Amino acid sequence: MDLLIVAAVFSTVFFGLLALMLRRGARADHHVSVARRMARPAVTDIDITRRARKREDGNLLGALWKLDLLRRLEENMWQAGLYMRVSEMTLIIVLMFGAGIFFGQAMWHDMPFAFLAGLGFAAIPLLYIRFRRTRRLRAFISQLPFALDLIKSSLEAGSSLSRSLQSVVQEFGDPLGSEFRTVLEQTRIGLPLPRALEGLLKRVPEEDLRLLVVAVRVHDEIGTSLALIVGRLAEIVRMRQRLRLQIKALTAQSRLGGIIVALLPVLVLGAFSLIQPGYAGSLFSDPAGLRILKLAIVLDVMAFITIRRMLRLSF
Repeated sequence: MDLLIVAAVFSTVFFGLLALMLRRGARADHHVSVARRMARPAVTDIDITRRARKREDGNLLGALWKLDLLRRLEENMWQAGLYMRVSEMTLIIVLMFGAGIFFGQAMWHDMPFAFLAGLGFAAIPLLYIRFRRTRRLRAFISQLPFALDLIKSSLEAGSSLSRSLQSVVQEFGDPLGSEFRTVLEQTRIGLPLPRALEGLLKRVPEEDLRLLVVAVRVHDEIGTSLALIVGRLAEIVRMRQRLRLQIKALTAQSRLGGIIVALLPVLVLGAFSLIQPGYAGSLFSDPAGLRILKLAIVLDVMAFITIRRMLRLSF
């Protein structure tokens, strides 16, 4: 009874703190978010980068920063459209890890299982960031061919490239419109347009966008017909998108097979636990059964990861 009361109090405080931090991050002012995004690109001629605080060598966060873990986390958050502080996200991950260990120990009374539960809980914010990042990048790429068509039409009508990008900002919503708005705001404070587009490429690391950045840089250095290049680039991007959809359709059966292979042992064990509890009870009570269950979980996860890696294609 005392354990249940402690668990209830801990979960109430934890989820209350988590909701407060998420609400605080969601209420971030738009101008502050734009200013933070504008501080990302590293340039040589004009420095608008944010000054990082000096970190002590003995500090844990300083050691993580040297390993580039926090920098990668920050980049993934920006690519996902989450403009929170890295320290806030790190605190959320640590709290989730502690909550997973607490509930794992309370349910199974086994430290290895509790540690695995803590890792699973800590991975939830990272999976959420990855999910939002993937969805945002896909939305950006799906809007990119139409934006290139608009840029081509504006250039053929006699508008400058900056005016063409302004038309894109007015016609398209998030994420493409907001990212190009950041590019224009950076150019207004003196950053060259090719440098601003390179910063955009860091926030949206897609090969389709890299082609546009290269075309603008070639136009800036040589002075080619940018309208013709952008029109051809729109065709290439559409062709790559069709190829990507064809690959996804051809590998759908294998990806579904991998999901079924990963979930089948869990479903079979759950069915036996409901139909014949004594048949599967030894896996949770006997020490040898617990070792077999742990080995099965590790092998199942490894098999799922291996199948996903085999089906990942780069083109």
